Amino acid sequence: MIEFGKGLSEDKIKMISKLKNEPKWMLDYRLDSYKKFRDSKEPSFGPKIKLNFNDIRYYKSIDSELTNDWNKVDDNLRQTFEEIGIRKAEENYLSGVHVQYESEALYHNMLKELNDKNVIFLDTDTALKMYPNIFKKYFGTLVKNDDNKYASLNGSVWSGGTFIYVPPHTKLDRPLQSYFRINSKDMGQFERTLIIVDEDSELHYIEGCTAPTYSSDSLHAAVVEIFVEKGAKCRYTTIQNWANNVYNLVTKRAQVEENGVMEWIDGNIGSKVTMKYPACILKGDYAKGSCITIAVANEGQVQDTGAKMIHLGKYTKSNILSKSIARSGGNASYRGTVKITKQASDSYANVKCDTILLDDKSKSDTFPLNACHNGSSSIEHEATVSKIDPNLLFYLMSRGIDEDKATELLIMGFIEAFREELPLEYAVELNQLLKGETIKECKL
Repeated sequence: MIEFGKGLSEDKIKMISKLKNEPKWMLDYRLDSYKKFRDSKEPSFGPKIKLNFNDIRYYKSIDSELTNDWNKVDDNLRQTFEEIGIRKAEENYLSGVHVQYESEALYHNMLKELNDKNVIFLDTDTALKMYPNIFKKYFGTLVKNDDNKYASLNGSVWSGGTFIYVPPHTKLDRPLQSYFRINSKDMGQFERTLIIVDEDSELHYIEGCTAPTYSSDSLHAAVVEIFVEKGAKCRYTTIQNWANNVYNLVTKRAQVEENGVMEWIDGNIGSKVTMKYPACILKGDYAKGSCITIAVANEGQVQDTGAKMIHLGKYTKSNILSKSIARSGGNASYRGTVKITKQASDSYANVKCDTILLDDKSKSDTFPLNACHNGSSSIEHEATVSKIDPNLLFYLMSRGIDEDKATELLIMGFIEAFREELPLEYAVELNQLLKGETIKECKL
């Protein structure tokens, strides 16, 4: 096992690059990112980030070697992931699975049919070594290393993550999944995901995240770059259930070419603070982007989530649907940007934000930034904040349903638009998470 002490320096960045046997251009990229990280300020918007970067551990490997044989994974690690259903999902539903523990991948496997279709599905470190040309062509071009403070930090110390390339005219029948676990106290995880869906191809990718609870804070600062080529379609589904000591500060962005489709399905159940706004840059004519999100904020949690849609091509369309639930003093807010540029004529965008507050202590705000710069396009925006309708609650209880079950039914109905976009196994998992985190002890 290799574990760095707390804090970050150029020497530690050089050690990470040396351990990974990276090319010089990547080391230069890391060092340049570190300089930008030191020079940058915290975001001027959203919740306050109270992190001491000298208290974070930026790299930790494990003794277990990367393997495609589940039985060769360390017994304790295998048990951890089996308890959260990784193996069962792989056997029943998925085309391939990638598992990362702390800073490195420990398990990676995919069905033979993916190899036969020439699909590349690797951990990002391995992809850099095996496919250096395609890697360098795309890496860091959509999310620059000066995009924001936490993207700069990721560029400095990134480790692990997922690399996917789907060749032209290839459609995957079943999803690919990656699972990320922070298990150590004061740990930072900085995976880097790079996905290219080539012309007329389709991909569904699922990401899951968890961590145990400690008294001190941990940090998750990932970067995701997705390239959807002409006529291609990508769906990226996330359900994160980080522990309530984790700062979840993620930059996710997709570029969509002509007639391409990008769909973000984004669930945020855990963490202490989440700042995440999946983005679509609709570059090509007739490109489409959508983002359906759910955020659940309990006591001591701030979910500052939303989406960004940037219309560059003509006849482009975007849709944002945000569902938020806050209880026990939690804060679940929507923050988003829709921009239809001057050249994006005949384009359309729709934004709908709905929030349920389950008590008088909880909070929700909406921070939309909508701009349309041509006369042939339009943006629609609707926002609602409410409590559970007492008349509906009374109606259900009058039919013999107790208050907790009636509340559960109404909340499940509220998030139905999100749940129906999930594969069955993950919809069931989400139901259990929400029952445990939101509905229990809820008395209106």
